[in-house]
Amino acid sequence: MNKQTLQRIGVVGAGYVGISNALVLSQNNNVVLFDIDQTKIKKLNSGKSPISEGDIDDFLKRDDISISFSTDEKKCFSSKDFILVCTPTSYDPEKDSFNLESVEKSVQKAISHSPNALIVIKSTIPIGCVDTLRQKFKYKDIVFSPEFLREGLSLSDNLNPSRIIVGGECKKSKKFGNTLLESTNNKDAPLLFMDSKSAECVKLFANNYLAMRVSFFNELDTFAMSHGIEAKDIIEGIKFDSRIGDFYNNPSFGYGGYCLPKDTKQLKASFNDVPQTLIQATIDSNFQRKKFMAMKILEAKPKSIGFYRLIMKKNSDNFRESSIQSIIDLIHKTKNIKFYLYEPNISKYHLKNVELISDISEFKKLSDLIITNRRDNNLNNVGHKLFTRDIFKNN
Repeated sequence: MNKQTLQRIGVVGAGYVGISNALVLSQNNNVVLFDIDQTKIKKLNSGKSPISEGDIDDFLKRDDISISFSTDEKKCFSSKDFILVCTPTSYDPEKDSFNLESVEKSVQKAISHSPNALIVIKSTIPIGCVDTLRQKFKYKDIVFSPEFLREGLSLSDNLNPSRIIVGGECKKSKKFGNTLLESTNNKDAPLLFMDSKSAECVKLFANNYLAMRVSFFNELDTFAMSHGIEAKDIIEGIKFDSRIGDFYNNPSFGYGGYCLPKDTKQLKASFNDVPQTLIQATIDSNFQRKKFMAMKILEAKPKSIGFYRLIMKKNSDNFRESSIQSIIDLIHKTKNIKFYLYEPNISKYHLKNVELISDISEFKKLSDLIITNRRDNNLNNVGHKLFTRDIFKNN
């Protein structure tokens, strides 16, 4: 790419979305990645990823990318062509909506420091949010470009996108979409331009479909367990129907993580007075699955229970709203049972009657029953103690 076509890009937020987007764009553009977390920025400046993803560590070693990492917001916001907002939007149950405080602050700073920049929101937002922000700040060049990333594979998914969507009809939208496409490995990826509300819907409906699919296979597994049937046989019997397919069908303790729990709640809230039952049913199904798993664990009548990792998936460090934590909450007060937790990513746990064990050998020795959402090679020698629904040994 000719140097004259390089774009000056600021990226706000060094999480999965921010880091992966910043690195992909840094191949052909000048990028500054900003975060208020000094620990994250320090790691990035030392060539290490602050999140558990090996591909990011490898990418940071490249000498053909143009990127800097900073806690100085001016370096990120000033004199930029594009500013990507990748800050977290947790669900606020009192407001029945996402908390947009960090997004709004970032938009305000972007307009102040770079009044001609296109502001690209990558954070997940409610339907109608871009229109609201445009009116509030009297600034038309705000768009929404949703992310479709798998945990632990965010960089790979951004380098090889299934599609790129830019929502918000303004002249600079196409320029950003093409800039992003040019930086990927998949130059044939569909590049879709639409209004902002449609793009906001795409993100929420896509994640709600995935949550619904997880819940379907979990309910299938619940039925099979209740009737002494092999869930694996049922799943293998239906997967050859091309309309169903052999993917995203491995039972678990329930969906969790960064996106699905909050996005299902947000879409439900967005329906408001519009009739719906499926979104609510998906949320209810996930809760019932966790209750069923807790009941089956207690039916084994163990004297001690060990919870192996809080994370949802292998090769991950994320345990936000993980199903394991929900199960701990459901059963940790049961009398005459000792509870242990092995999670090397934390130094303390908030429940006093759940003892954190740092030595895995001791953890396996103390636990009569070991609960794990996904199988792990560390547990190969205690297979007789395991309680898991990881039938296909994949995420």
